[in-house]
Amino acid sequence: MAYVRLENKEKIILNLTVASYLQTGRPVSSASLAGKLGYQISPATIRNTMASLEKQGYLYQPHTSAGRLPTDEGIRFYVNTLLEETLREVPPELRIYPEELDVSSGELDRLLMQVSQILASNADNLAFVISPPVSRVAFDQVKFVKLKDNRVMIVVLSTFNLVKTEIFETRTLFTQHELDRAAQYLNQNFRGRTLAEVRDYLFRELPRLRLRYEDLVEKLIALLKGYSLLEREEGRIFLQGTSRLLDKAELFDFNKLKSLFQNFEEKARLIKLLSDLISLDRVKVIIGSELNLPEIADCSLILSHYGYRNQILGSLGVIGPKRLPYEKIIPLVDNVARRLTVTINTLEKGVEV
Repeated sequence: MAYVRLENKEKIILNLTVASYLQTGRPVSSASLAGKLGYQISPATIRNTMASLEKQGYLYQPHTSAGRLPTDEGIRFYVNTLLEETLREVPPELRIYPEELDVSSGELDRLLMQVSQILASNADNLAFVISPPVSRVAFDQVKFVKLKDNRVMIVVLSTFNLVKTEIFETRTLFTQHELDRAAQYLNQNFRGRTLAEVRDYLFRELPRLRLRYEDLVEKLIALLKGYSLLEREEGRIFLQGTSRLLDKAELFDFNKLKSLFQNFEEKARLIKLLSDLISLDRVKVIIGSELNLPEIADCSLILSHYGYRNQILGSLGVIGPKRLPYEKIIPLVDNVARRLTVTINTLEKGVEV
């Protein structure tokens, strides 16, 4: 439904209705709103306004004698108002400072796990952080380590000085000497690039490079190709606060909640869903039916992104019932995303692979 222009009085009554519903979960009456407004607007006028808002699709009446509840469109209008207001300044109690993020381990995924815990604790809901796949992280140094059978560990020291590792199986058996030669070639020729960029370059330039480097480039392509096929260009997802969401099970349809957690177990699908929602907006709010996925129709997602310089590395955010305290969680997600970005961009050299 396209938004229509609401008069100021309608905006006040709609936003107050949504705020009351989010707090109580019950239908909102014109009398209760009149009391909240100090009877500056009469209950009769509020009733007429609520009826108009219902016709426009922002409210609905569950029973003839009941008050009114907001539709997803009504909640969307309320959230859009908050997005304009809450991102101007983050309240002190919701601020997360860079020094609160411990980077002493030197590991990117450990930092992101910590961020997911901070988000879950402060939001009192399910929090997620998506880590970028190794192939999408610009590297300062890369190393390949042969493990048992045909497994290989990739160790990447990123250009922002955090280490990320992945273990995968190769279709071709490599000796440690071959892996060392491949890493040396990458480190000498492609610092500051991603493995995905290197792979595409090698595919493109293979005829020319084969003459100069003989089998080295073909071995390297086999290694990177095998990794990218297994990886499917997806990162890891860190989920924290599952029990916090289960504590709010009365706000969900139980079967939908069960389906929701099945999707959480199918992490590849969840990562793709959340990754597809990344935008350049500081914070993006998705409400229930807007995703057209029945299992999360009772949920809202508040998400943002973090990155290094001009590169978006991943997304983070909160998943909870539609009755979320948006006025708290919107600035929280925004602040955590910006603090994580600041932390990543201000790290100094000093970690060795």
